[in-house]
Amino acid sequence: MTEPLLKVNDLVKHFPITGGVLGRVVDKVHAVDGVSFALDAGQTLGVVGESGCGKSTTGRCILRLIEPTSGEVWFEGKNVTAMGKNELRGMARDMQIIFQDPYASLNPRMTVGAIVGEALIIHKLTKTDREYHDRIVELLETVGLSANQMRRYPHEFSGGQRQRIGIARALAVSPKLVVCDEAVSALDVSIQAQVINLLEDLQAKFNLTYLFIAHDLSVVEHISDRVAVMYLGRIVEIASARDLYTTPLHPYTEALLSAMPVPDPQLKRKRIMLQGDVPSPIKPPPGCHFHTRCPMARKECGIESPTLKQGSDGHWVACHLRT
Repeated sequence: MTEPLLKVNDLVKHFPITGGVLGRVVDKVHAVDGVSFALDAGQTLGVVGESGCGKSTTGRCILRLIEPTSGEVWFEGKNVTAMGKNELRGMARDMQIIFQDPYASLNPRMTVGAIVGEALIIHKLTKTDREYHDRIVELLETVGLSANQMRRYPHEFSGGQRQRIGIARALAVSPKLVVCDEAVSALDVSIQAQVINLLEDLQAKFNLTYLFIAHDLSVVEHISDRVAVMYLGRIVEIASARDLYTTPLHPYTEALLSAMPVPDPQLKRKRIMLQGDVPSPIKPPPGCHFHTRCPMARKECGIESPTLKQGSDGHWVACHLRT
């Protein structure tokens, strides 16, 4: 078996909460609480869960845009979490991100050509002005834009076009891993489909590996090879997209899938209504974080934290009831 392109081991990120006149740390937000997974080259891992569950923080910790509290991130056999700034800058060529908001992630004072070409200058990937210009044109055309648009500014484009610019910027350094952080959630449904199809075409063309973060289960099902479900900073289930959507094992996954709209009016799906609210990440409940809302919770669920265990071939679940 080949080594995974990306391995995340027990990743933790706690944000300190300060208070008082001296600004002392009085508590912490458990944003990511022991996340582990592996991602093979050329594959797409979808990460889903409710807002605030730690999806985006996980992606940014992997890229070291946010410094993790503890844990390890291994990329091509190298420990990213132990790298210094100079080594990390070199690694940035192989790991890129597409941000959620195409309106906020592009500098309004820069032309599209300058935005896409900025990484070419930083990493010294072109030698002449002509080569620089041609590479920008190539990138724009790759994502469905034209060369005559490179002198325009971001406000002159639609939301879908701006996200294409963000994709072109990420592709400029020929990365191996791309973190798609809610890359289509700010777009209209019809535009979402176009961008998803573009991402799939680019993956096939350049052998890209995606960590696809989203809260829309339908979008994740379409693009992902495997799917990880997060709840309150932890992964509760990981499986192939087909297994997860047809035979979910964790009660939280079952509840999420029951809320998905079904296109067939003749097919009825029983809605699972969870009781109560999501607990505060400042003081998450002991044991399984989901036990306060789980309709099948037992006494042990509130005492002992379940670990991810393999329920079937490639299907992992963190639940006392399923292992």
